[in-house]
Amino acid sequence: MTTSRSTPPRGGTAGAARARSAAREPRPAYQCDACGHQPPKWVGRCPECGEWGAVVESTVTGPTVSGRVVSSRMPSEPARPIATISAAPARARPTGVSELDRVLGGGLVPGAVVLLAGEPGVGKSTLLLDVAQQWAVNAGSPSLVVSGEESVSQVRLRAERMGTLHDQLYLAAESDLASVLGHLDAVKPGLLVLDSVQTISTTGTEGVPGGVTQVRAVTAALVSVAKERGIATVLVGHVTKDGQVAGPRVLEHLVDVVLHFEGDKHSSLRLVRGVKNRFGAADEVGCFEMHEGGISSLADPSGLFLTRYAEPVPGTCVTVAMEGRRALVTEVQALIGATVAGSPRRTVSGLDSARLAMVLAVLQRRTERLTLHDREVFAATVGGIRVVEPAADLAVALAVASGGLNLAIAPHLVAIGEVGLTGEVRRVGAVPRRLAEAARLGFKVALVPPGCGPANTGAGPEQMRVTEVTDVRSALHHAARASAE
Repeated sequence: MTTSRSTPPRGGTAGAARARSAAREPRPAYQCDACGHQPPKWVGRCPECGEWGAVVESTVTGPTVSGRVVSSRMPSEPARPIATISAAPARARPTGVSELDRVLGGGLVPGAVVLLAGEPGVGKSTLLLDVAQQWAVNAGSPSLVVSGEESVSQVRLRAERMGTLHDQLYLAAESDLASVLGHLDAVKPGLLVLDSVQTISTTGTEGVPGGVTQVRAVTAALVSVAKERGIATVLVGHVTKDGQVAGPRVLEHLVDVVLHFEGDKHSSLRLVRGVKNRFGAADEVGCFEMHEGGISSLADPSGLFLTRYAEPVPGTCVTVAMEGRRALVTEVQALIGATVAGSPRRTVSGLDSARLAMVLAVLQRRTERLTLHDREVFAATVGGIRVVEPAADLAVALAVASGGLNLAIAPHLVAIGEVGLTGEVRRVGAVPRRLAEAARLGFKVALVPPGCGPANTGAGPEQMRVTEVTDVRSALHHAARASAE
């Protein structure tokens, strides 16, 4: 029986050592500056994108990622000490719309890309047409509005109604990306409004207009142009049925600012809520009012959410809700219906139905005089605002108790606090700011959670009597005493 022996590699151990040494030594590699393709050798024209003279030589340093060699090359701009870098290019310029500037953190930054999303008919185009007109008047550079959903005549009619006709405000109706870029070359605007990004398509990308591939390609191209030319760009986006921005999630990562435009069609109130902001706070809220002449900013919207009564009315209580960093004095109303057999209705408008059910269960269990398990309960806010934060629990409880007992609460009282399942009143945030807003509007008495009074926080309006309540029972007692005074 013969045994076969393996033949050693040609060159023996010396050849293997030379191979290992060559693998460790840097070797030339080539990469296209335009598309990133890495051909095996230098060529005059990139085989991937067809760009001439874009293939440059780089040095392979040895590390690999997913089996591919990672190459290094000279950066286009060297790293500098942070103290030597100017922050002037990132300074915001006011748009002339105060509430929008509040949400943006002072205004629009040249080269920044803003995505404004909202439901159809909420007023996105109206707001941005006003912004474009204000920019044309105050910024000293043209503004360009490109509509992919309306003709220029339709936009002109809206502009006449709003009084936003200006020589530096340009309009165009396009649905092709190349034509939009051509308008940018001709107008050279400082502000570009694109309504909407889902209607623009490019011939170099597959897919239907509004599809994932097209939206991603169009947004990436517009972001690149905005950064290169320093054009402040606002993109209008559609939303899905659940209120999220339509399209791929990468759309929100590509832009610098994401804003949501919210509002009820049956109410004149509109809210612009910041979701992402690379140049300022991401929790600001701007308030607007829709009317026949267009849209206007509401610097003091608290009056919209209150009802002035000649005499105190049972079933109402006032709280202070936080929308971002803004405190809004809001009235909560409750109506207790008749006793019914079976399951009574629990109807809410502007409130969280789950929290209302919890508050009703706490009142039923922790108070003696209230019987709510077999009675219909209707609860709502005033002015179309939606309040879902737990800080409104105490006001909801007092409004329900007031309606159930037919006892009116003093109109100069506000209630702030979260209600627990054991009936305790828990602490909430931003109590000094809430109290200051309530005192500014003339409220004299405030019920707050333990540890939130002036004696503990060191701050509180001098003209307001702030009382700390530990549970729902003590809150009802203090509310009744304040009403009797």
